[in-house]
Amino acid sequence: MLLADDHAAIRAGLRLMLEQSGRVQVVGEAADGDVAVRQTRALRPDVVLMDVRMPGTDGIAATAAIVGEGLSEVVALTTFDLDEYVLGMVRAGAAGFLLKTVGAGDLVDAVCRVAAGEGVLAPEVTRRLLDAVASHVPADAPATAPADDRLAGLTARERDVLDALGDGLSNADIAARLVVSETTVKSHVSHVLAKLGVRTRLQAGVLARDLRGSDRP
Repeated sequence: MLLADDHAAIRAGLRLMLEQSGRVQVVGEAADGDVAVRQTRALRPDVVLMDVRMPGTDGIAATAAIVGEGLSEVVALTTFDLDEYVLGMVRAGAAGFLLKTVGAGDLVDAVCRVAAGEGVLAPEVTRRLLDAVASHVPADAPATAPADDRLAGLTARERDVLDALGDGLSNADIAARLVVSETTVKSHVSHVLAKLGVRTRLQAGVLARDLRGSDRP
């Protein structure tokens, strides 16, 4: 994976936690978004841990470039201010979010899950983010417009999966809720993303939350 943060001490701490686990190899570091994009193109890491705010090219622009080119999954690293920077990361295609106070175990687990294609992080973080984003994303954002036609193409089970994504559930949690295998869940999630025309589970979850709001009287 690649670490992108303008603070060397934070990068050093993250690298230590990741490499001590024996499950994650850090292949590079970047102190700004432009370097992060160039490093990702050259090194092709499975995951980029991207600071939201960096000098020059920020995390939003860097994430949009990386995800747009299909180079890597991106996990946003944030203090969780939930401002326009964080909302911008959702629109740019970030697969999830981690707090800068994350512990070693949760950090390693999240990175490995995203690398495996799951792309969902701790439910308590994801749900809080989904609530905030759903109330701030404009109607013309890619993850929310237009919803009705795309939803019509979902099967009943795919609608159940979309609802679970709106709750910030992991594949294992969705499998338990729907009483199916995790392999089946992965297949359903892939179909949901393709039919909705969104890049990430997080964007699908935002759409699910937005639909819940529009259904209220």
